[in-house]
Amino acid sequence: MAIVNLGKQIFCVQTKLENSTLSSQVKITIWQINCDYDLMADVHTKEIRSYNMSRIRSKNTKPEMLVRKFLFSKGFRYRLHDKKLPGKPDIVLPKYKTVIFIHGCYWHGHSGCKYFVVPKTRTEWWLEKICGNINKDISTQSILSSKGWKIITIWECELRSNLIHSTLSNCISQLS
Repeated sequence: MAIVNLGKQIFCVQTKLENSTLSSQVKITIWQINCDYDLMADVHTKEIRSYNMSRIRSKNTKPEMLVRKFLFSKGFRYRLHDKKLPGKPDIVLPKYKTVIFIHGCYWHGHSGCKYFVVPKTRTEWWLEKICGNINKDISTQSILSSKGWKIITIWECELRSNLIHSTLSNCISQLS
């Protein structure tokens, strides 16, 4: 994977060799991440940053809990983090053959979102990590779609107080 930084636009480029019986083909995947904001400087010491990062959870996050409580209150029953499905979706609704991913804007590179800021320190490492997450998200979604699952992605910024009602109403309408 290569990362090309062009100021406010960053491109992640991945190449993959695909072999078939007749020929070999190179598949090139490009993601564009728009950075409308300046790179952020780290204001914490290494020890404090390390402690903060260790407290970040991948399951049972506040945005995930908001969606789960809402769905449960509306009578929906679901499974959590089903390991049998690719990507271990946050919420699985087997009755509707639907999965819900609740993505953090930073960790999944929400393009154009004010909560996605590229750090100044170890920029290339972070961009590679975020591009890797984007790659996994795309791969997971294509596998689930090919198996007939409906996919709903909810971004962390869509659960802010001014947007939460419309986001959750939209989620319900997609399930019906």
